[in-house]
Amino acid sequence: MIDGTGGPAYDADVTVEGGVITGIHRDTARGYVAHRVIDAERRVLSPGFIDMHAHSDIQILAQPDHTAKVSQGVTLEVLGQDGLSFAPIDGPSRDTLRRQIAGWNGDPAGFAYDWDTVGEYLNRLDHGIACNAAYLVPQGTLRLMVVGSDDVRATPDQLQQMETLLSVGLDQGAVGMSSGLTYPPGMFADDDELVALLRVVAARGGYYSPHHRSYGAGALAAYEEMIEVCRAAGCALHLTHATMNFEPNKGRAGELLQLIDDALDDGADITLDTYPYLPGSTTLSAILPSWATTGGPDELLRRLQDPTARDRIGHEIEHVGTDGCHGCVTDWRTIQISGVGNPDLADRVGRTIAEIAAASGELATDVFFDLLVRDKLATTILQHVGHEENVQAIMAHRTHCGGSDAILVGDRPHPRAWGTFPRFLARYVRELGVLDLVDCVHHLTGRPAARLRLDRRGLVREGYAADLVLFDPDRVNDTATFEQPRQQADGIDWVFVNGRAVIETGQRTDQLPGRALRRTDEGTKPL
Repeated sequence: MIDGTGGPAYDADVTVEGGVITGIHRDTARGYVAHRVIDAERRVLSPGFIDMHAHSDIQILAQPDHTAKVSQGVTLEVLGQDGLSFAPIDGPSRDTLRRQIAGWNGDPAGFAYDWDTVGEYLNRLDHGIACNAAYLVPQGTLRLMVVGSDDVRATPDQLQQMETLLSVGLDQGAVGMSSGLTYPPGMFADDDELVALLRVVAARGGYYSPHHRSYGAGALAAYEEMIEVCRAAGCALHLTHATMNFEPNKGRAGELLQLIDDALDDGADITLDTYPYLPGSTTLSAILPSWATTGGPDELLRRLQDPTARDRIGHEIEHVGTDGCHGCVTDWRTIQISGVGNPDLADRVGRTIAEIAAASGELATDVFFDLLVRDKLATTILQHVGHEENVQAIMAHRTHCGGSDAILVGDRPHPRAWGTFPRFLARYVRELGVLDLVDCVHHLTGRPAARLRLDRRGLVREGYAADLVLFDPDRVNDTATFEQPRQQADGIDWVFVNGRAVIETGQRTDQLPGRALRRTDEGTKPL
């Protein structure tokens, strides 16, 4: 038994009834009367893993088996990430977002977007999902609804409208607010706007989960900005996919961790999450300069076909560094196509922009523009910009949690969609020893549960929800690769969500026992 508290492992029997852990019995020789008994000898029982950064907002509904996540032992995902999602929403904003973030969520044919509010979206989740889900109000969506797609300062009246929408979303059960401060239009918010919104979050006991303004050339300044806006608002901060990427940050994780430790020692409430891989993943359009994206997708596509605008964009991307590419000059050898919406472009998948350009004799920028236009902005990419020493140092931090940042759609998505949590256990515990097993389970369960203020979840404890994972610590292994990313992990034998098996002897069952977990004044719980 590894119970998620960070305390030592021990042998025990566990009884479950009605979705709740009814007993933890250290006297394992004792007999029990049960409808079903599972032999867990030589296995580890732990709480279900909590994915603190998931992009399953639509796929968890459109593909309800959700095998990619539950087969890893994930029993709870936090949705609404990076400032762009579908609740709250209005008609025009929904149409814009369906195009803008199709690379994250897909846009399934015939899918019913039959909600407008956060509460209605959470109710839709309650109709039947594979694992539990919590939700963050997306700040970029608020700005899109109220201010629009332009790079302008919000008026006092517009700020009040956003505060009201945020208040309603939190009162309906969202656990906090997210931002995508390299993604339009959320990136156009200044610090005063963020502080005003975060005061609303803080007043309700939520937390802030920002994709901050730079993970590259300006990374440390961007992290410091997030600490300062949360300090000004009195709001808890969760630094999502906390990395130090791109060449300027090689070997500099210690500077980030010192910044966080100094803030923690000064009384700040900060946690962070990472994924255990070097490449990142996003949309191809994300590396554009922000000015090119103002006005929304139609205006962006027009600029991408205008020779003057193309020349300016190409110069900034290749010689100056764009805010979309975190202030770094783009190296086309690091940009690998992972998915396209247009089947005519399928031969680009798996190849870098540099490789496509070399094979065709075109300029790399022309390949880039052609993909964006022909694919109507739906192209997804891997960015090979990470550093192993940074990943390991940040992973070992005292506030670290696990988050996949997984995009489930695309021809060849990042393997973190299927492999994140077993990879923590296999590579970084068993093979490299960066974390010991007990500590790693705490990072993936009890610690994120505390950030989310979960009510009777996140630990193996009597009276707690039976969200549980039974795995073989010697055999658990991620099998998903960059070439074959949709591969189920080995060694995760049973996964229970609310006491019902969604993985049984390594196989997906037909159960959909998950529900929305809603924030209340007392914590986060189903209503």
